[in-house]
Amino acid sequence: MKRKDFMGHLTRHGCLLKREGGNHSVYLNVLNKKTSSVPRHNEINDYLIKKICKDLEIKSPF
Repeated sequence: MKRKDFMGHLTRHGCLLKREGGNHSVYLNVLNKKTSSVPRHNEINDYLIKKICKDLEIKSPF
């Protein structure tokens, strides 16, 4: 999945960009105060997307 599409999925499910790191962006789910990092790759592996969604406790796009 493209990173841009996944970032849109995160914002639609109530997650905000908390900060930009050196190689990752850290997202915060404001409803339950969970955080997870998203790598800065053009394509993000489906397994990693599922893991990030599980960390943030939101629905996976798959």
